[in-house]
Amino acid sequence: MKKTIKDYNYEGKKVIVRCDFNVPLKNGEITDDNRIVAALPTIKYLIEQNAVVILMSHLGRPKGQPNEEYTLFPVAKRLSKLLNDNVHFLKDDRVASDEVKAEIDKAKPGTVFLLENTRFRPEEEKNGEEFAKELASLADYYVNDAFGTSHRAHASNVGVSKLLPSALGFLVQKEVEIMGKAIENPERPFVAILGGAKVSDKIGVINNLLDIVDKIVIVGAMANTFLKAQGKSVGKSLVEDDKLELANELLASAKAKNVKLILPMDVVVATEISDDAEFKTVSVDDISDDVMALDIGEKSIKEIQSEIADAKTVVWNGPAGVFEIDNFNKGTFAIAESLSKLDAITIVGGGDSAAAIEKAGLKDAITHVSTGGGASLELLEGKVLPGIAAIADK
Repeated sequence: MKKTIKDYNYEGKKVIVRCDFNVPLKNGEITDDNRIVAALPTIKYLIEQNAVVILMSHLGRPKGQPNEEYTLFPVAKRLSKLLNDNVHFLKDDRVASDEVKAEIDKAKPGTVFLLENTRFRPEEEKNGEEFAKELASLADYYVNDAFGTSHRAHASNVGVSKLLPSALGFLVQKEVEIMGKAIENPERPFVAILGGAKVSDKIGVINNLLDIVDKIVIVGAMANTFLKAQGKSVGKSLVEDDKLELANELLASAKAKNVKLILPMDVVVATEISDDAEFKTVSVDDISDDVMALDIGEKSIKEIQSEIADAKTVVWNGPAGVFEIDNFNKGTFAIAESLSKLDAITIVGGGDSAAAIEKAGLKDAITHVSTGGGASLELLEGKVLPGIAAIADK
């Protein structure tokens, strides 16, 4: 068990918190503040505990160089609104300098600071010891509340946690508890729905889940590789020809482990990926050479609904089609809606699946929508996440 935010007394102390403020921006304006909102419980708790709160995060990929395009100033503005209090943005391209430290040292308890983008320093992604020491020198305690970067060993998570008393924030604690229970001790039947583009991205996840789940549903472009491995024609569909043998091995492994592996029965096809492309639904046995599969069809949707109807735990990671285009989003949104109606623990991995749930307005009907795509995948894969492993044990 890892120490959590409630395991320390922060009265009058300085606490540095790794958040995930890697939010989408357009012309310097935040277009989606979900990740900021997700950090509020931890930030508010520390304010209530009379701590000086120092927030840090990366944003985008500035490649270890200061770049105004990736400044965290818009995040400070949005946080100030959400907290109804001034968040002091410490604009310094070195992120943690003597001047920054002096500013923090004279602050009253309850003050909230935000440091500049941690990736303005090249040492961040290399877990550089000196940068970690500079960050740690700003505070008395360290809290990791950035699940989305916990699968990376960076200076602002692994590095700092080795130098200060450390704990998990509320957001990361929730991720670890819910996802961890689903993997270690799930309520059954346990169904996994995996989609997205490539089998290669999810080999480890499938292999790990085959030892845990009762059923696996494969959708999205990765289903094409399985269908082709079974000898079906998939036309111009996205397929990984170098993974056909692996797909057959996974099918055999599922059979040997008595795990039902469900593939699409029908697909929505078109000659191109566009809003105005003509499309139709065909059986997976009737995909012609000039088309590509871009979504699952009605029969597949009904079969998935039937297969998950009695489930007590469902994990979903990856869309069923090109859900950004209206003509090819029916399968993805049907899965989202089906999950929202289940009397079960429903967990949606980050990335596109989380975006689909958000777009469908169903977030509140899901038990848990993960804030980290890569991190949630690695957790499902059974991997240890460095940013969490580095936190002090109870």
